[in-house]
Amino acid sequence: MTVPACGDVLIGGHWVAADKGTYQITDPATEEPAGHAPACSAAQAMAAAGAARAAWDNGSWSALSGQERGALLRKAAEQFKARMNDLVDLTIAETGAVRPVAVSQQVAAVAVRLAKFADLAALSPEEALPPRELAGPGARGIAAGLVVREPIGVVACITPFNFPMTNCAGKIGAALACGNTVVVKPAPVDPLGVVELCRIVDSVLPPGVVNFVCGPGADVGEALTTSPNVDMISFTGSTAVGRQIQQAAAARMKRTLMELGGKSANIIFADADRNKAVANAMQVWTFHSGQICIAGTRLLVEASIYDEFTAGLAKAAASLTIGDPREPGVVVGPLVSAAQRARVEQFIAQGIADGATLACGGKRPAHLRRGYFIEPTLFTNVRNDMTVAREEIFGPVITAIPFRDEAEAIAIANDSDYGLYGYVWSGDTARALRVARALRTGTVQINGSPMNADAPFGGYKQSGLGRDGGRYAIEAYSELKYIGWTA
Repeated sequence: MTVPACGDVLIGGHWVAADKGTYQITDPATEEPAGHAPACSAAQAMAAAGAARAAWDNGSWSALSGQERGALLRKAAEQFKARMNDLVDLTIAETGAVRPVAVSQQVAAVAVRLAKFADLAALSPEEALPPRELAGPGARGIAAGLVVREPIGVVACITPFNFPMTNCAGKIGAALACGNTVVVKPAPVDPLGVVELCRIVDSVLPPGVVNFVCGPGADVGEALTTSPNVDMISFTGSTAVGRQIQQAAAARMKRTLMELGGKSANIIFADADRNKAVANAMQVWTFHSGQICIAGTRLLVEASIYDEFTAGLAKAAASLTIGDPREPGVVVGPLVSAAQRARVEQFIAQGIADGATLACGGKRPAHLRRGYFIEPTLFTNVRNDMTVAREEIFGPVITAIPFRDEAEAIAIANDSDYGLYGYVWSGDTARALRVARALRTGTVQINGSPMNADAPFGGYKQSGLGRDGGRYAIEAYSELKYIGWTA
């Protein structure tokens, strides 16, 4: 079987050979080669930032009207949509996502996001403030003013491994809609889909507006964060790496947008719809094997139903089919890499050592000799001060903590370094809303409410800085200028 190979990076409208050749991408389900990706140098990353700066300076993109930029982004969305079927198998091979997730969330969502920002590009960049009559000794006339939204400049888009193309489309779509130029740097373990996304978008836009760099080490990303040609860094990934980027950006006061880790509380009250709450809790296992920042991995269950609920959840785990994500009926795929599986296994071992009860899972599946798989895992008798309740594991691991009443549920949920997402399940709508308002998180979903692409997305505390999503992303990738005059 042939595997895709890309040895080039995109700098100033030209695909050029990466200075360090290529490196292997591994299929996490089979441990066989999934392809080869370009390994560029730090110097090439700097050159890409310089090319983005040159494209910004010549105004070939920023000088276009929002409607003109939107038309080109819509064309890119249409061209990507025409290629979607070709990209599903590649996505499965490099990310390990099960087919339904690969189709809807990894690939189809890309075209949706590009089209969304094509529409938002047409938003007016100007807002007139109400005129006011001047007051005071000798003052005459009317003061008027205008708030103008302008692009920031060059944006470095550093994307994560869990949803590489989808996340990249959200970043570049918003940045480009505002008139910025971009340099894309994907996660090292699964960059091949992002290569194709950048190839499609670059074919539609002026040269140098989109640039792409890639490599297996940290030097490429570090070059972008320190480049004097980069005005903003948009990063999605771990809190630890986010801190490093924030420190590097502070030297030149660069704008940052940080979407970082989560340890989201999923609060189940005794009057909740039990079947729906169990199904929702299981998504930690079935939605990309828990490799998702918004996963409700801290399961808070009212004490009166704790034993029954967790026993039912453990029983349900046995019904889940784990295996090759290409196979029909498989709902739990592999983790993205051997390193990620080892990390998850260390957390599981720590949970056992700290005294939590392993209610199910915790091992590599006996029937799968290859691939980076971990069984759906549930810890019960967990205290909120245990490591498995404090740290983002990023795998199919749920920690279940009992609570006695509404106040304790809120206290436990907020006793976290993170604040990205929260979930509340209750038959009492007024109580659910009270709890949602009290949670220190960027988003709260009540009783399975779906995600909203137009809503702001981001976190409190160490879950990040700034807000993405819909028109809020347009604000994140823009500068505001006030122009005032007297008539």
